[in-house]
Amino acid sequence: MFVAKCFSVRGLGSYLFALALSGVVQAAAMGGVRAQTVEDFYKSRTLNIVVGVSAGGGYDLIARLLSRHIGRHVPGNPNVVVQNMPGSGSVVAAGYLYSIAPKDGSVIGTLARIALIEPLFTSQKFDSTKFISIGSVSKDISTCISWKTSKVKTWDDLLTRDFIASGQGTGADPDAFANMIRHLFGAPIRLVTGYPGTNEQALSMERGETEGYCGVSYSTLKTRYTKWLSEGSINILVQNAIEKHPDLPHVPLITDKAKDAEQAQIIRLIVATQNMARPFLAPPGIPADRAAALRKAFDATMSDSEFRAEADKMMVEISPMTGAEVNTMLTELYATPKAAVEKAAKAMAP
Repeated sequence: MFVAKCFSVRGLGSYLFALALSGVVQAAAMGGVRAQTVEDFYKSRTLNIVVGVSAGGGYDLIARLLSRHIGRHVPGNPNVVVQNMPGSGSVVAAGYLYSIAPKDGSVIGTLARIALIEPLFTSQKFDSTKFISIGSVSKDISTCISWKTSKVKTWDDLLTRDFIASGQGTGADPDAFANMIRHLFGAPIRLVTGYPGTNEQALSMERGETEGYCGVSYSTLKTRYTKWLSEGSINILVQNAIEKHPDLPHVPLITDKAKDAEQAQIIRLIVATQNMARPFLAPPGIPADRAAALRKAFDATMSDSEFRAEADKMMVEISPMTGAEVNTMLTELYATPKAAVEKAAKAMAP
C-alpha cells in the first residue's frame, strides 16, 4: 500500500535534508570540474611541441623559435618544451598526435607539410582534417638542390643526367618531390632514403654520399645554410610550388613544366601544401576552450614584437595562416576527386 511506503514526518525531513545535502555536494563537485579554467590547466603543466623530424632542420628551428614566445600568450604561461620524433617523414609523429598523445591540450606538434595529405595516397590511419589546426608560421617554396660537385646543375640536367638524391621516407617532401619528378618527367633520379631529417641529408651531400635532394625549403636554405648560398655551394634546380619566390626569379617553377592540364592538376595537388609550410596542430578531441586558447596564443605570437625581432634576426620569413585557414585548406585537399588522387599517388610512389 502507498502508506506502507511513506516515511514518517521526521524520517521524511531527514531524508530530504540528506538528499539536498547530497545534491549540493554533487553540484559542488561538478562545478569544481567545470570551474577549472584554461589558465588553471596550463599554469601547472608543460606544453609539449612534438617535431616530426630530427633536430637541426627548418621545422625544428621554427618550433624552437615558437616555443620561446608562445608560452607568454597561453593563459597560465606554461613552460614550453620541444621534443623531436623523427620517422617516415613525420608519419610517426602524425600517428602519435592522432592516436596516442594526450588529448587534453598539453601536446601540439609540427609535421612535414606533405605528411598531412599522406593518408590520401596510402593506407595511413589518420585523417588530417580531424586534427585541431593551431596555425602555420609561413608559406614556403620547396626546392631541389644539387651540390657544387654534381654534374646536375640545372633543371634540364636533372632530366637527362643521373642524380643520386637523399630522402627521408614515405610521406616526406624529399621523397615525394623526387619521385614526382622521376615519374612525371622521366628524370633519372636514384633515391637513397631513410635519413632522419634535413640536417643529415645536408651532411650526406657535403660528404659526397649523395649529390643533393629535393623538398628542401628555401626558408631553410636562408636560415640554416646561408653559407651555401653566399659561396655558391649549391645549385637550385627547380621550385616545387605554385608561385615563385621573389629571390628566385630565374629558377623554373615546377607547375610551369607540366605537359598538359591533367599533369598540372596532379602537380598542384602535391605542391599545394607549401602554402601551409610550417603547420602546428593539436590532437583531435582536445577541449574546445583549450583549442581556442592555443589558436589565440598562436595568432598573438605571430604579431608579437619580440617574436618578430628574433625571427628577423634568424632570417625566418613570417607569413602566417590561422588555424581555421589551415583546416579549410586540408578540407579542400581531402575533397580532391579520387581519380586525381590516384594519379598523384602513382607519381609519388617509390
